[in-house]
Amino acid sequence: MSTALLIEQLLNGLQLGVMLFLMAAGLTLIFGVMGLINLAHGSLYMIGAFACAVVASATGSFWLGLIASLAAAAAAGAIMEVVVIRRLYDRDHLDQVLATFALILIFSEGSRWIFGSFPLYLDIPPVLQGAVSLPGGGQYQLYRLAIIAVGVAVALGLYLLISRTRLGMRIRAGESDREMIAALGIDIQTLYTIVFALGAALAGLAGALVGALQSVQVGMGEPVLILAFVVIVIGGIGSIKGALIGAILVGLIDTMGRFLLPKTLALILPAAQAGMVGGALASMLIYIVMALILAFRPRGLFAA
Repeated sequence: MSTALLIEQLLNGLQLGVMLFLMAAGLTLIFGVMGLINLAHGSLYMIGAFACAVVASATGSFWLGLIASLAAAAAAGAIMEVVVIRRLYDRDHLDQVLATFALILIFSEGSRWIFGSFPLYLDIPPVLQGAVSLPGGGQYQLYRLAIIAVGVAVALGLYLLISRTRLGMRIRAGESDREMIAALGIDIQTLYTIVFALGAALAGLAGALVGALQSVQVGMGEPVLILAFVVIVIGGIGSIKGALIGAILVGLIDTMGRFLLPKTLALILPAAQAGMVGGALASMLIYIVMALILAFRPRGLFAA
């Protein structure tokens, strides 16, 4: 195994982790502040990807598409919160799950009606189409490194927002005692809409960034949503730090498991059988890790 190949897989795991953080950060904010289980969060990821693809195709600018993804996902999240979600805060989690699952179907069929069943494609902007050299002689795509940098910048921005601003103070207070901040005169409904729109915008950004690496299609958010839930369970519900650490952990474990397990099993099994068994074990690995973490830390690594 070459050094360049190992570094490439580590960077792939880090890039997957950063993408999962963009999804999980919004999801854990929404659950931490509102106590809401939002299964439709993956649909906001899809909306961001479609908005970016359509605007980039119409204007020829990926950057305008990226701005459109943030705006479209935030607007969709705000409308969803005002029209549907606001009626679910005092309901139990089963009602929330059923309502947000219905939203998944609505968004999926609506997207299929508007954009069709065929996938759309995003081009990587020219400035990010190159590659950088890795130790050992390999090459790594510059765009994937840019995704990692965006994720780090978003993590830093969220930290500063929540820890150093008045809005962040209100968000933290809303997590701790929403009745008290309402009694102090804070418009709790407006705060909820802002938090929901912020979480939606992060999901839309993730969808737009990943859309340039794979096709943009109906239903693309659901597989990512499952991993995002794994991330917030591992990291601790309501914790941005936990979402970041959990996302990187899941990204690295999933990527390195799929890379190393078949190679390791090939030492004792035939190549075809090692690939099949290794792939199956790798797909289960993050859930095994989640179970082990919950056995010792039932509230996650960094419970808020």
